[in-house]
Amino acid sequence: MTQAFKPVVEMLWEAASPDTVLASRFGFKDIDSAEQWVATTVVDIWGIPVNSCDRIVMSDHNALAWIRSGSEVYIVKWSVDSGRFARLETLAKLTDWLGARGLPVSVPVAASDGRLQVEIAGVSVGLQRQIVGDLLDVSNTAQVSNAGAALARLHASLSDCPFADDLPQSAAEPRQIGARISAWLDSEQSKGAPESALHELRRLAPDRLAEPLKAQLVHGDFRSANVLVAQEHIAAILDFEEARSEFPVVEIALAAVLLGTQFRNWGPVSGEVHDLLLAGYQSVRPLLEVELQWWGTLVLWFSLMFIPAGKDPTGWQAAALQLLPAS
Repeated sequence: MTQAFKPVVEMLWEAASPDTVLASRFGFKDIDSAEQWVATTVVDIWGIPVNSCDRIVMSDHNALAWIRSGSEVYIVKWSVDSGRFARLETLAKLTDWLGARGLPVSVPVAASDGRLQVEIAGVSVGLQRQIVGDLLDVSNTAQVSNAGAALARLHASLSDCPFADDLPQSAAEPRQIGARISAWLDSEQSKGAPESALHELRRLAPDRLAEPLKAQLVHGDFRSANVLVAQEHIAAILDFEEARSEFPVVEIALAAVLLGTQFRNWGPVSGEVHDLLLAGYQSVRPLLEVELQWWGTLVLWFSLMFIPAGKDPTGWQAAALQLLPAS
């Protein structure tokens, strides 16, 4: 591989020096050595020649590189966190399975020997084709509604996923919702929330003794940063690394509250966006009555959870107060 320019190297969200992280976490002495490792790895494992490496982005102990081979653009994703290697292998199988069922996901490109995720010399690496699209825009009502419908279709498929029990640390049955909210209300984490909102949450969230909710595998991090759109069409749901067992209504409510968040933009959205996402979801997969009973409680709880302890530049407290009934 020869190219006249060096790839852009940056952090996804951390305020750290990319050059320092490249060396301290990933073991590359400089950008050139990282670029060369990416090209050699792709040729050796996938048999795909690399013409250029345009960009490398790092987050925690994971990295992504955008490469070109002829007219194709691929994304190389690798991790040096050995504790997650088994999980990454299962997630590769999961996204491949979802893609075969017609879900809009980024499916892995199989290596020359058929593997979807490859472990080499203390690194777990996978390859995907770039999907063209923009991050979901919460001001676009059609995109929000379509995102809700896409999440419903994803949940429908994940409900009978054959790999759910193979995801380490993700198959455990979640605690009942009321118990979780009560524990949060009794914790230090709730102390910065407005008392009027805490009072309303206590009123809404008595633990329902007969709570017939069924947990299943869910995405775990459904928000603008992980949803690509092409005009109003959902082009891809990305990043299944937080997939876990959960009640679907919990994921929908959390997704509604965090739908506008991206990598360095963590502001709230309006109640109209919450409702639009839910309506889109229910157009495909209507919620049970008990799930609907939990909806408002969960949206309020998650909104309160994201009120920062200090300054609140994006207005999480104001957004939470907007959810309270008019007095």
